[in-house]
Amino acid sequence: MEDVLEVYHRPHDPKRPQVCFDEGSKQQTKETRLPLPAQPGSNAKYDYEYERNGTSNIFMFFAPLEAWRHVKITDQRTMIDFAFCMRDLVDIHFPEAEKIVLVMDNLNTHKFASLYEAFEPAEARRIIEKLEIHYTPKHGSWLNMAEIELSVLHRQCLRARIPDQSTLISETTAWYERRNQMASTVSWRFTTDDARIKLHRLYPTINVC
Repeated sequence: MEDVLEVYHRPHDPKRPQVCFDEGSKQQTKETRLPLPAQPGSNAKYDYEYERNGTSNIFMFFAPLEAWRHVKITDQRTMIDFAFCMRDLVDIHFPEAEKIVLVMDNLNTHKFASLYEAFEPAEARRIIEKLEIHYTPKHGSWLNMAEIELSVLHRQCLRARIPDQSTLISETTAWYERRNQMASTVSWRFTTDDARIKLHRLYPTINVC
């Protein structure tokens, strides 16, 4: 926990951007009956029944000090999907960075081994050399600011029914582009000193004889 908190209080360094990474999912649902459009004095009406149309995975990249985020939609969240996300992060999103300081949870796919599953060893090593990874502790996903952005995404964009993956990509792209243009971000204020006071129960008790 303190390791992640220390990362969040480092000064802004464009050559070492801090990026939080997380994933979620969205079930796609089709309407079974044509909705009734809104009329003067009456809201649009949707039938409670729907048809399930699969589930898509949502990868969230969030760099709070850059006021930047990006969403990538995939069919799954396998080791290969994770590896390609890391290559995108290094080669597309932050190609000029000397090192990307990456905060994420300790999911079984979030390993260097995933890159060796997807790429030739030299390519996997090239990507790994650009990453400085900091894992959130078990049951400490609240420390990942990408989780906050996922929550905002669901509240602002994904509460309505999304019929298919192409619509999901269109809606999430419009959402993160608007958020980036507005320079929306998270101002993290919880410090290591706060943790030692408010979360003291999580620290081991040392008996001094």
